[in-house]
Amino acid sequence: MQEKEMNPVVWVGDSKKRLLTFPASVRHEIGFILERAQAGLTHHNVKFLRGFSGVYEIVSNYDRNTYRAIYAVNLGNVIYVLHCFQKKSKFRIKTPKQEIALIRRRLNEAKVIAQKENEND
Repeated sequence: MQEKEMNPVVWVGDSKKRLLTFPASVRHEIGFILERAQAGLTHHNVKFLRGFSGVYEIVSNYDRNTYRAIYAVNLGNVIYVLHCFQKKSKFRIKTPKQEIALIRRRLNEAKVIAQKENEND
């Protein structure tokens, strides 16, 4: 039986650098979930990010803190990790505007990268 090829991951901006500062168990969980996304699968800790199309949010809780990794899947067959951050706000409060603005900018960067890749194919 032939294995399905995994979709590549592209880290936009400092998203990977930020992820590496998270606690080990959070890094492992996010890595596992991204690996599932590469295979075209989902995980129960993933949800759509409101206000975006094809952008998902991984939620990981550790030691009373909440960590987020944001990724896009609607730009070809590549997974673009747009942002990783620790959410500082209290329960059920929206993601801060500056984080959303950064995600929006990085999504635009990812679109440029994807377009260049399509032109090179």
